[in-house]
Amino acid sequence: MWTLRFFLNSILFGAGLAMDAFSVSLANGLHEPTMKVRRTCGIAGIFAMFQTAMPLIGWVCVHTIRQLFSSAQRFIPWIALLLLLYIGGKMLYDGIRHKGAEEEAAAIGLSGLLLQGVATSIDALSVGFTIADSTWLPALVESLIIGAVTFGICMAGLWLGKRFGTRFSGKAEILGGVILIGIGIEIFVTGLR
Repeated sequence: MWTLRFFLNSILFGAGLAMDAFSVSLANGLHEPTMKVRRTCGIAGIFAMFQTAMPLIGWVCVHTIRQLFSSAQRFIPWIALLLLLYIGGKMLYDGIRHKGAEEEAAAIGLSGLLLQGVATSIDALSVGFTIADSTWLPALVESLIIGAVTFGICMAGLWLGKRFGTRFSGKAEILGGVILIGIGIEIFVTGLR
């Protein structure tokens, strides 16, 4: 059970699942290039929290409400698409509306970050199916590893976004909105396959 393969698979799961969160983190860094370290850690923490919770929720669903969850699974791509279209569209609108304005873009609020966290981690529910044969402790450890990997990857995305956001200045919010809309479409198309 506690083999090198278990830990390696958990890390790889985390890296694969964190790619959407990485892209959104990049967009958030572009949107807010003067973000402080505490806020950066908080944003990465929100993504990590959702990426940790979703596989556990999926595991619980497999063990308790398998039939109900499998019928609702087809809506996951739609939910992610709508959430990211809303957030990305708002960033695009704000970026275009303030075109030419020299003021710094407002920070994304907690509700926006929570929506991003749900939208980018909802596909991690399916990981609960792959760990369904595990008992609760290995499922918890795997979910915690996924969350830790997500945290590190999101910190890198935020740092890169902040670094390049200062170079893009006014265009960063528009680019961030386009990235979020693209991620939403990608999740939707992948989920339909």
